[in-house]
Amino acid sequence: MDRATDRHEAVSQPTDPAQANDYDAFAEAYAAENENSVQNAYYERPAMLALAGDVAGRRILDAGCGAGPLSAALRERGADVTGIDARAGMLELARRRLGEDTDLRVVDLNDPLPFADGVFDDVVASLVLHYLRDWGPTLGEIRRVLRPGGRLIASVQHPFADYLIQDPRPDYFATTEYSDEFTFDGRPAVLTFWRRPLHAMTDAFTAAGFRLSVISEPQPDPAARALFPDDFHGLSTRLGFLFFVVEAP
Repeated sequence: MDRATDRHEAVSQPTDPAQANDYDAFAEAYAAENENSVQNAYYERPAMLALAGDVAGRRILDAGCGAGPLSAALRERGADVTGIDARAGMLELARRRLGEDTDLRVVDLNDPLPFADGVFDDVVASLVLHYLRDWGPTLGEIRRVLRPGGRLIASVQHPFADYLIQDPRPDYFATTEYSDEFTFDGRPAVLTFWRRPLHAMTDAFTAAGFRLSVISEPQPDPAARALFPDDFHGLSTRLGFLFFVVEAP
């Protein structure tokens, strides 16, 4: 999720809870924004790909794949990618991009994953975990479908950013729900997130049986400097997203 795209002030609850996180209502607009935005195309995705490294021949689950830009990039690098997302409209866009033969499934990450034990080399979770109130069951399922030695590579909204930029400033140590209003390609949307402190994130990984390998606060792609000179300075000097690589021992 591009948290910097025409972002308005956070509010304690969605204006209409039934519409919050309804990506199908603005799937095309979100996908268009995500495709080339500085936050996504020149910051978050390059960082995820760099952390993934050489993925040729690896079987990867893209958990919360959306319209499929990360799946496409991983497949171009030789990975065998399966995508899941809670929204059928987003998966339809992913299917257009990736082709009818790609394994794409409607799956809510709050539910058990429809895969056998140990079938994936990696799971990527790009800006998706911060939608979940409780990471425990989801991380347990991700751990189950990873082979021994497999990795979860995840990006989330930086917890320090949530604490610093929101007004009124929240209790940093509490796990709390909040909503933001965005505009994607001219269309308004309300998205609801769960903020939690850093220690709650690392505790959740270890409780699920993972070993922490990397915590990363990367810089944007240098190409963004010329393309987005105003945004580049902010991305390169302020907190944005936080990245993890955790391993299944």
